[in-house]
Amino acid sequence: MIVEFKKEDRSQMTKWIGGMKKYTLLYKASGDGCTSTAFHNACNNKGPTVTILYNHDNFIYGGYTSVSWRSIGNFQSDTKSFLFKLYQNGTWSPVKMPIANYRNSIYDHADYGPTFGDRDLQTFSGKVNFDGTIFNLNGKTNFGSSYTMNDENYKSIANGNLRVKDIEVYLVEEEPWRKTPEWNAKLLAELKEKIEKYRPLPGLKIPQARILLVGQVGSGKSSFYNTINSIFRGYITSQACSGNAEHSLTTVYRMYQIRKGIRGKPMNFRLHDTRGIEADQGVDANEICYLLDGNIQDGYQFNPSVPVSTDTLGFVDSAHVSETIHCVVLVLDGTTVDVMAEKVAERLKKLQMRMNQRGIPQVVLLTKIDKICERTEEDLSNVFYSPLVKETVERVSQIMGLPRSHILPVKNYESEMDLNDNVNILALMSLQQILHFADDYMYNHLDKHTEGISFSFQKCNGILRNILIIIMSAVVCLLAFWFNK
Repeated sequence: MIVEFKKEDRSQMTKWIGGMKKYTLLYKASGDGCTSTAFHNACNNKGPTVTILYNHDNFIYGGYTSVSWRSIGNFQSDTKSFLFKLYQNGTWSPVKMPIANYRNSIYDHADYGPTFGDRDLQTFSGKVNFDGTIFNLNGKTNFGSSYTMNDENYKSIANGNLRVKDIEVYLVEEEPWRKTPEWNAKLLAELKEKIEKYRPLPGLKIPQARILLVGQVGSGKSSFYNTINSIFRGYITSQACSGNAEHSLTTVYRMYQIRKGIRGKPMNFRLHDTRGIEADQGVDANEICYLLDGNIQDGYQFNPSVPVSTDTLGFVDSAHVSETIHCVVLVLDGTTVDVMAEKVAERLKKLQMRMNQRGIPQVVLLTKIDKICERTEEDLSNVFYSPLVKETVERVSQIMGLPRSHILPVKNYESEMDLNDNVNILALMSLQQILHFADDYMYNHLDKHTEGISFSFQKCNGILRNILIIIMSAVVCLLAFWFNK
């Protein structure tokens, strides 16, 4: 077997370690020298590492530690360390051997190479020369001293010898499945400033981008508005009625404004909140058309027994593009994606069909993501490092037929009494993306408008040219008649 930490090996290692990981080579015995000095110079104070030994008999094994090597001359404690085997005699045979005595997880001495446990696996000490084919390591093994072996032994792990083709040590780092800038106060301030300065595309006379929130009952539509409103007010608000109920708490169609501060001016976008979708109630395919086309005014009272029609009081017959919807946000509860009622899913698909007919972009707000993953619940900034959140995003992408970049995880304010920077950052990143999609719709509309003007101009030119030809022909005829006379 060749000396290579392959893609499937990395995938298995990531499953064992948890989270999303990337691996960067720090040390390679065949290139850096098989010496304890070279190992510690390359690997000390770097962070979590995985050590891999490539046995001459095609056994591949090693150890992982989440603590840094530091040459302290003693044992280090690590509850997350483990030994492993990937291949046995060239055959894929992955086995994880967890730590039993965590106080002796690694022996970190300047004179030794990577050493796991109380000599469970001591790779080498001092210097080992390469004989042209292998390194005949001078280390020791005492498997089972500090690690639980799960029926493995020296023979099954290393074929009973320490002759290796090479030793590699990789730095193990967190790898986000969606890259974002570093989450800090500076990013939060930048996001707020960008949204405060947002202006719809010039040339269409649209003072505010209009975003329609559509989703299941209890999914967090109104709560998303409250979250955004809270961020710019500077304290937790509950202007939109929200909570948990059997039926939708939203009974009135609202076009909510967001203001800068308590007495600030409205910003250049609105969040339109409509009633929640249920299996047999909520916005239907007919009603969504009127909402999308701007036919329904702010404050309209939904009445399930009386559907919207052109006879509805206040119905707008022909709305300007500034009054229509520019982006639709489909709000889904991330904890119930797999158990969504079939009728609700069908209803959402019918609504999407009407949106697609109008070329209106759609995004999904995936709410309650803190309930999907314990790690994310502990620290929301881990959201894009969570495999569980990533898997949920991928499932929603398939269900809704939208690209993964259109699926935006968020956590709304629910029980909190104070603002949280991480909640704010995630919500504002999602809002910024939504406004980008609204701009895309406006660009498409502007292109059509420009093409229409161009076509009309060409048409007018054609008519004028025909008129001139007729006039010139008439003049020629008159002149001919005059001379003949």
